[in-house]
Amino acid sequence: MMKIKLMMKIDLRSFCRRLCAIATAACSLANGASSPSAPAPCGAVPTEQQIRWLRMEWYAFVHFGINTYTGKEWGYGNEDPSLFSPSDFDADLTVKAFKQAGMKGMIYTAKHHDGFCLWPTKSTKHNITKSPWRHGKGDVVAEFSKACKKYGLQFGTYLSPWDRNNADYGKPGYLKVYEKQIRELLTHYGPIFEIWFDGANGGDGYYGGAKEVRKIGGENYYNFPRIVKLIRTLQPDCIIWGAGRNGDVQWGGSERGFVKYPCWNLINMDSPREKWISLEADTTINHAGWFWHEGQSSKVKSPGQLMKVYMESVGRGANLILNVALNQKGQPDSADLAALQAFGEMRRRLLAKDYALGASATASEVRGNSEQFSAAKVTDGNIETYWCPEDKTTRNCWIEIKLNEPTTFDVVRLREQIRLGQRVKKFRIEAFVNGAWQCIDDSGETIGNQVLRHLSQPVTTDRVRLTILDARACPCISEISLLRYPDEIPPETGTPAVNSGEGNYLPTDKWTSTMKTAKNAWDGDESTYWQSTKNKLVIDLGEKCQFSGFCYLPKQNNDYNSMTDRYVFEISMDGTKWKEVASGEFSNIRANPILQTIAFPQPVRARFIRFTGTSALEGSGASAAELNLIH
Repeated sequence: MMKIKLMMKIDLRSFCRRLCAIATAACSLANGASSPSAPAPCGAVPTEQQIRWLRMEWYAFVHFGINTYTGKEWGYGNEDPSLFSPSDFDADLTVKAFKQAGMKGMIYTAKHHDGFCLWPTKSTKHNITKSPWRHGKGDVVAEFSKACKKYGLQFGTYLSPWDRNNADYGKPGYLKVYEKQIRELLTHYGPIFEIWFDGANGGDGYYGGAKEVRKIGGENYYNFPRIVKLIRTLQPDCIIWGAGRNGDVQWGGSERGFVKYPCWNLINMDSPREKWISLEADTTINHAGWFWHEGQSSKVKSPGQLMKVYMESVGRGANLILNVALNQKGQPDSADLAALQAFGEMRRRLLAKDYALGASATASEVRGNSEQFSAAKVTDGNIETYWCPEDKTTRNCWIEIKLNEPTTFDVVRLREQIRLGQRVKKFRIEAFVNGAWQCIDDSGETIGNQVLRHLSQPVTTDRVRLTILDARACPCISEISLLRYPDEIPPETGTPAVNSGEGNYLPTDKWTSTMKTAKNAWDGDESTYWQSTKNKLVIDLGEKCQFSGFCYLPKQNNDYNSMTDRYVFEISMDGTKWKEVASGEFSNIRANPILQTIAFPQPVRARFIRFTGTSALEGSGASAAELNLIH
């Protein structure tokens, strides 16, 4: 009997569910049709990890290691580990400053090209345990990881594939060493949000005492597909920078902090091999280099310059990684921190007020006339909702925002629902001014995760219209925001102007040379330069002088022909008998053609100097935008 009653209850519940389903279907038929489905994805789409990464927008790069104590950008690999001995390293101080500036994370250079590991690795003896810091018990990676956890920032690591110290580099044996280092970093230091593989690979180095040039014959040497598989196994959510084109993110193409526009987060576009790979722009907070250098406080970028970098990276659909180098004490330079905080406040002011939030909106067409895809979705403050038209509509569709009152703005932020792919190819923005529609931006192309369109001048209106002129598939716009570009905020410490100099150079008023255009190398104008097929520049200083080093600035016109990347520097009392006092390389000048400072082992005295370019990035010959001697 109980069994019969139970069956009757189950049947009754089933009947009710069916009745509800019939009623729902009837209502849908009465209203005309069921709700339309979402558009199909267009081409490659980002992973959830890539989406979370893109929404971080910006975070810190921290270069701190052996090079901090040698003044080099790229160490040779033979540096003594005892050089690394910061007197006042404070991970909390650094990470807290990043948090206060509004950064979402940091990436630390756990190993640069010199091969010195800043954690107690078991993969090589060339590591921090051989340093006197913390009595050989130190671990910079661990201290940064702990500080990031404390302040709620995500932690990432940079691990150079090129190792100028390792005796097996360029041979199969090094690959086991490198994979062991990856395994250690991704096992012992908590969640890693991004692992960074540099693109510099192969060349001359110490290599365990061999002191030779080793070329690896391309990125296939590292077997990046295998490395990516290892990373996915250890930390599936970790974003992989580089690794050929096997990773999730690639370089934006410039170490000056901008990406080109239009910005597509796609490779092999419109082919069966299309893949979503986002772009990351990288740059330093000053003009001194990636590692700390003496006198860099005078070269810090202003908050306004950093804001421009942000607009030309994050504002074009990429992420920004901003380098803040630590000094020999183990702390950020005070001028760098002041500029960082002022820029962070400018960014906060830019994003503080969205004048379009909650505004009413209409569109030329709504997919299935459904509320789910209505125009109101672009002003609801929810990045996941979006407006879209019918599948067939890929051109000349529009969406109009009506504000409660006339408002002044000069930045328009647009976002696509990138879960469905990057679609928009061209757009126009108009404002209703003086009784007519006026175009305020007619050069818009890609949108992607977001674009920040900085108008040529502020606009006051209560109506704004976005027209999609062309798209790969029906557009899916998740946000239209109207913002106001902030006034520049001066750093509280009164940071010196960029390139103001430190007054540490010898005067050049008596310098002469028999070579044509030679004076361009000391005229104080970075836009002019000396260049010659003879590779040598001889300068008569006019009198005997004492100096302790020299500075070299590469050409600043993006022309790599005859751009000197290896040199010999000689001195003479009579212009006949010469003595070499320095030789070496100017590291990374193709991507980052900044001032190179070379210190001599001890001060020298001479009447003549001879600068010889022994190698050029492209072609032959030698060149210099500026040469200076240091007191």
